Amino acid sequence: MTDRIGLVGLGQMGLPIAGRISGAFDLVAYDLSAQRRALAADLPRTTVTEDLADVADARRIVLSLPTPAISRQVLGDLVPRLAAGTVVVETSTVLPDDVRDARRILEPAGVGIVDAAVLSGVAQMAQGAATLLVGGEDEDVSRTEDLLAVIGGGGVLRLGALGSGMAAKVVNNGVAHAVMVVLVEAFAMARAEGVALEDVAAMLRREDGGLQRPLNHRIMQRVAGGDFEGGMPLDAARKDSTLALAMAQRSGIPLFATQAAQTVYDLAVSAGLGREDYSAIAQLWEEWSGRDLRFGDGGR
Repeated sequence: MTDRIGLVGLGQMGLPIAGRISGAFDLVAYDLSAQRRALAADLPRTTVTEDLADVADARRIVLSLPTPAISRQVLGDLVPRLAAGTVVVETSTVLPDDVRDARRILEPAGVGIVDAAVLSGVAQMAQGAATLLVGGEDEDVSRTEDLLAVIGGGGVLRLGALGSGMAAKVVNNGVAHAVMVVLVEAFAMARAEGVALEDVAAMLRREDGGLQRPLNHRIMQRVAGGDFEGGMPLDAARKDSTLALAMAQRSGIPLFATQAAQTVYDLAVSAGLGREDYSAIAQLWEEWSGRDLRFGDGGR
């Protein structure tokens, strides 16, 4: 498809998205800010507008907006003007339910929607190296495939039904921000004990280090297959966690995430999981949520 693309939102992420789109398609772009519109005006094949209604003529419209409420408002304003068969691509960071609510707004008008969460940062988008996490109906995704490929120059990961892209983005961000706390705690402990931080970083980057192995072995193999026999006993992992707490207390380093993690191991031991591999903590969440965490070849 070579029709003109609409874009609503020229903020920190929206402007580099405009740059990506304008390299391959004619683009009409809207933003409330005259300053942001002026920044986009020099892009090739781009028309900027101060009237949101001008974007409604496009058959594929990308949203890059700061909040779910603004996305809903924009869709509410646009939907009476949209032709049946139009597809909206939501790149704003919103919750999965927000995207599904948007579908309820658009569906009566025969308008589709795809969620395309941006996994990467602004710099990666500008460089053409951003990854998109995509959810939606097959027909809608197919009709935006070429556009998604242009925006997601680093790759397009098709994740499933509508909302799955946003869900994956929220999960990824939750992991990143929690791990950031754990890492700062770890580096503060290492500094207090006189260990070179460069050496700690190199250790953690190893395949058998504390960052890689929990994902690549514990999650990808043991949790995926529900195999908790053998391995490092949960009792031993709890002991190691206790040692970390003791070392930090001795050197006066406050711990928050690591302290919270210790509580999980205490609960797992109380649940009788002490002799199983420490990845067996996954069974606690299976019980609490009523959802199986096996997946891939190991899934039921």
